[in-house]
Amino acid sequence: MTARPRRAPSIPRTANRVQPDAAALAAASAPRSDALHLVEVDGDDHLFLVDGSRLFRIDSDLRIRLERATGEGRLAGILAELGLDGPPLIDDEPVVDPPLHALSLAVSQACNLGCGYCYAGQGGFGKAPRRMPLETALAAVERLVTGAPEGGRVTLAFMGGEPLVNRPVIQAATRHAVALAAERGVRVNGSITTNGTLVTPEDGDFFEEFGFAVTISLDGPADQHDRLRPFKDGRGSFDRIMANVAPLLKRQRRMQVSARVTVTPDNLDLPGTLDRFIADGFHSVGFSPLLRASAGQNEMGGDALLVMLDQMIACGAAFEAAVMAGRRYPFANLVNALREIHRGTHRPYPCGAGAGYLGVSADGALSACHRFVEDDAGAMGDLTTGVDAARQADWLRDRHVHRQEPCRSCWARYLCGGGCHHEVLGGGRTSCDYVRGWLHYCLETYLRLSDARPDWFAGPSDPVAAP
Repeated sequence: MTARPRRAPSIPRTANRVQPDAAALAAASAPRSDALHLVEVDGDDHLFLVDGSRLFRIDSDLRIRLERATGEGRLAGILAELGLDGPPLIDDEPVVDPPLHALSLAVSQACNLGCGYCYAGQGGFGKAPRRMPLETALAAVERLVTGAPEGGRVTLAFMGGEPLVNRPVIQAATRHAVALAAERGVRVNGSITTNGTLVTPEDGDFFEEFGFAVTISLDGPADQHDRLRPFKDGRGSFDRIMANVAPLLKRQRRMQVSARVTVTPDNLDLPGTLDRFIADGFHSVGFSPLLRASAGQNEMGGDALLVMLDQMIACGAAFEAAVMAGRRYPFANLVNALREIHRGTHRPYPCGAGAGYLGVSADGALSACHRFVEDDAGAMGDLTTGVDAARQADWLRDRHVHRQEPCRSCWARYLCGGGCHHEVLGGGRTSCDYVRGWLHYCLETYLRLSDARPDWFAGPSDPVAAP
């Protein structure tokens, strides 16, 4: 009995496959072992080895042995027999002294919308509205670029609040970063997350010139979006946003304009939203459940997350059909997951927050990420004195997935990394069943597509492109 690297199932994908429902996925993805997870697709059995996020095809006899193995000793013996033992690729040691490669500047801690769920407290992060001075932005740029190795790459992101309230600082900081990077042989990637209400055609010119990744916060078609993201006086914002963004969607070549949808119990028609925004011309569309809101409004609980999982599966079915037909279908959640599975991504943290990625407040304070601006739980020093090495070391030690419960016993821990630090620290782990169910579905989809369309995985690095 042997396991061999996954290539293609012997039973081909069928056109009339019944899509799984959320309850079935939640049951199939329940954690039974911290070392492996079993996945069945089209009659073929597969082993997902947690160490290194490796996939193998296995025969039914081996699957039965693995299912019946109890205790670490018996399971370890089977893995050793298969040649799948050895030192773990991720140990208990935290990342040490990570190099800085990305900064997110809260250039405006103010906003013109009145979103009830905003983690930033409608833009001010619990304080009086204010804007980042130019000298603060330039100091952040210099810290980021001068610390990069020659030939390296850094990311300069602008967020808020609504960052375009402080448009001159965005433009000046970007130009300074690009000029400084050119002197050092460093590449700068620019990005901005905006509510879209202040975007102008001239902004589009600027974003195109510098190849920005532009993310527009949109929570669905007008009726859904306007309930969740109104102006402060209660007026809907959808029509203005779409009118403002339309020229950028037509113009995008170097820039990429994407839509990000915060999912609440009030906007759960994800397939309709996805099709609408793809038709509008967005480069990609992604969904994120609202797990922690500043006022506790519209948060996603267990029942709503199961509905969301069903909706995500429906979006995945549409994606799969499009890929099989050779059409581009930029469903970012699934595309990015498939790319990571294909690379064998395995990590002890969910993201670079508190390590290579930091947030910068309007007054120059450093935080673990853009969500921890003005939050002592993620304080990391300031631009004047630099990163607080002791706080960063504590953060990287305490946030390591091996120190999290129930992560240590979960097969998905190196794919999800333990979940968003801000959400977990503020509200606990309320979405584990959803995350595991979604990742199990992504593994199934990967196995089908690696058989039917292996060329898709050899395509361009564009995270939502299909060859």
